[in-house]
Amino acid sequence: MFIEQSIKSSMENIILITGATSGFGKAIAKIFAANKWNLIVTGRRRERLDELCKEIEQMGVKALPLVFDVQDKNAVFNAINNLPAEWKKIDILVNNAGLALGREPFDKANLEDWEIMLNTNVKGLMYVTKAVLPYMIPHKKGHIINIGSIAGKEVYLNGNGYCASKHAVDAFSKAMRMDLLPHKIKVTAIHPGAADTEFSIVRFKGNEATAKSVYEGYTPLYANDIANITYYCATLPEHVCINELIVTSTAQANSNLFYKE
Repeated sequence: MFIEQSIKSSMENIILITGATSGFGKAIAKIFAANKWNLIVTGRRRERLDELCKEIEQMGVKALPLVFDVQDKNAVFNAINNLPAEWKKIDILVNNAGLALGREPFDKANLEDWEIMLNTNVKGLMYVTKAVLPYMIPHKKGHIINIGSIAGKEVYLNGNGYCASKHAVDAFSKAMRMDLLPHKIKVTAIHPGAADTEFSIVRFKGNEATAKSVYEGYTPLYANDIANITYYCATLPEHVCINELIVTSTAQANSNLFYKE
């Protein structure tokens, strides 16, 4: 874990993280809480969100849980538009909520899987960002961090719908970066490669054996790796912005090539 950096580590700072109940989102929440940031954490699973908030508050910071699915536009705007006054000065937004479903060729892919991925990975990111921006723009300050994927930089076999959704995240990140320059809002896209989280279990719809096989023979990324990188990007001086990062384990060269022992 990175040593706390004084430049952005006061109790006044607020970060909002979507999809915080597991994987990258949960790890990101914990590292920011450990460095004395107050957190707004969102997710679909109330019990997990409440449990996370208890852990966060034990670190001596405040936590506000918001239970909604980012696919639900009305729920997103209702929750964020009605934040208590003390939570409205959001410094950082981490658009982490996302998923992959299925690994079939295009002609056999499930349309519902495509729709869920596009609604979550793309529309969800759009809804949350649009809802949060009015809290950043008046202050001429803010940082949006979008968790993309190496699948947003390269297409791989049978990745069709997921790759398309993450290419959209990449494009939106670039567009945000240009459009928000007058408001002095940073935009960073972090594109992880293979990472051992619940991601693979979701993709293979609960088949844990198949999900586990994805990471056999090499050391993949872990949630804490991406959390540390996110924290580093977020705590650089105000005049410095990392626009994008493609991050893989040492055993992965690109979206298709791995060295396995």
